Amino acid sequence: MRATNLPVMTQKEDPKDAQVASHRLLTRAGFIRKQAAGLYVYLPFGWDMHRKIETIIREEMNRSGGVEVKLPVITPGELWRQSGRWQTMGPEMMRMTDRHSIEFALGPTHEESITWLASTYLQSYKQLPINLYQIGTKYRDEIRPRYGLIRCREFVMKDAYSFHADETSLDETYSEMRDCYRRIFERCGLKTLPVEADSGNMGGSGSEEFMVPSEIGEETLLLCEDETNCKYRSNVEKTSLIPGKAYPAGTSEPLADVETPNQKTIEEVASHLQKSAEQFIKTVIYTTDLEVIVAFLPGDRNLSETKLKLHIEGANFDMASETVIRAVTGARPGFAGPVRLKIEHKGKLILEDEKEVKTVKYLFDKNLQGRSGLIGGANKDDFHTIGLQEGRDFTPEQFYDLAEAEEGDICPKCNKSKLKATRGIEVGHIFKLGYKYSKAMQLSVLDVNGKPMTPIMGCYGIGVGRTIATIVEQNHDDKGIVWPEAVSPYLVYLIGMGKNPEEKKVISEIYEKLTESGISVFFDDRDERAGVKFNDADLVGFPYQVIAGKNFLESGRLELKNRRTQEKSEVSLAELISRFGK
Repeated sequence: MRATNLPVMTQKEDPKDAQVASHRLLTRAGFIRKQAAGLYVYLPFGWDMHRKIETIIREEMNRSGGVEVKLPVITPGELWRQSGRWQTMGPEMMRMTDRHSIEFALGPTHEESITWLASTYLQSYKQLPINLYQIGTKYRDEIRPRYGLIRCREFVMKDAYSFHADETSLDETYSEMRDCYRRIFERCGLKTLPVEADSGNMGGSGSEEFMVPSEIGEETLLLCEDETNCKYRSNVEKTSLIPGKAYPAGTSEPLADVETPNQKTIEEVASHLQKSAEQFIKTVIYTTDLEVIVAFLPGDRNLSETKLKLHIEGANFDMASETVIRAVTGARPGFAGPVRLKIEHKGKLILEDEKEVKTVKYLFDKNLQGRSGLIGGANKDDFHTIGLQEGRDFTPEQFYDLAEAEEGDICPKCNKSKLKATRGIEVGHIFKLGYKYSKAMQLSVLDVNGKPMTPIMGCYGIGVGRTIATIVEQNHDDKGIVWPEAVSPYLVYLIGMGKNPEEKKVISEIYEKLTESGISVFFDDRDERAGVKFNDADLVGFPYQVIAGKNFLESGRLELKNRRTQEKSEVSLAELISRFGK
């Protein structure tokens, strides 16, 4: 391709809202343009490499037995109601009503649509397993689109859905998809870490995220330091907590209320009482559609909302209002604790308008078990209680894993080595969905005995735009992007240095011979200064640069530059064709 036919759309200035290298460089190098918040136009270079990544995905999915389909972007609201997700998806799902007052959604994901499709033709266990996939556009009304292609409102995703007669079959496909994803990302030049993850709104019994380690990652990952024998990896929200140091047993002492006026946070009270945060009980209160959840955990730990979701009823939960907190504890926020609660365990909370009745549930983190000498809110304004002892002053019926693990804690897999933390960007996610959608949508086939059975499902997604962005995050320098060969729009950036018509004609012939030899070449034949062409060649980042100028006319030698290593060499046209030609 010639620059005179496909304009070089580079720009000198960084976009004002660019916070990360991929957003900055993809824009400056002429791969994308921002149209609105979270909405991007793919320019020719960008769309070329987008299609290359799609091809890699398609080849590996087909190799793994996937069957490609194309689902509508707009999905009927009735399908979402049938699965129970019309209410639970929240405002991130874009909804619309047509002229006939029928509701639809712009699909953020397609479990409902694919399960409906399966129900129209799957009749027998003999048709299982089957793995259907598509590469298509998704829409999510992100509250805060950012980081360019990493968090968009419109994006292209490969989503696959498998149907199975039993869990053994699901496990086999799940394992095959894990291997398939590794091959895809390796071919794209990405270094990824598969980590244990939460299934979120997708539901199901297990999931793994494919994370790209990056300082700009929105996820915190915890990895076992023993990378040879253990290799444990998990999202921080999912990691089971085994503290890196034992909590002090504490001393048995009588209860006493101490005045802590206007000191609501653990940090404030700890400073006032000259105690450490680990001696405190942190109390966090949430409300759901059906319950009020009161969670207790060590004061030096954060609550994992992902873990909390496993033990609550109702689709959504929010931090409790001051009205609810007062109704449960008898005190304003900041003074809640496990003793003298206004609403006893499993009690009913009737709010002031007497129209809303909720069950109150108390959850205690396992790291409070057997401890004494603790400090917690006194459930009255401006007071905390010291000398709290589990088993004497509060006796939980059960303990839960609620607290977030952190760097330095013991690995929950090997129980020996410590965990280390890193940040990561999610580029792929695989799920064992179980029966959530097949049961809700009444998908049924006949088993070996001719009786109805419900298939079990898996789900597997890759974000194409995110993959592009993370490739840039891992492959750039101070001059621009450095594309891996497999995904680069072109292999060679040919810079023509001819000034007169004869020189330009000879260089044009070089371009023709290279392309005829099957080499993917972008020919910068613009009437621009050499410095502009060199800078643009480095910025767009194609793997090799070939400079054709006077030297070729005089000696028949071309200058070859490796963009990644910056190494330069002189080669003949024949040598160049022999090296890169097909």
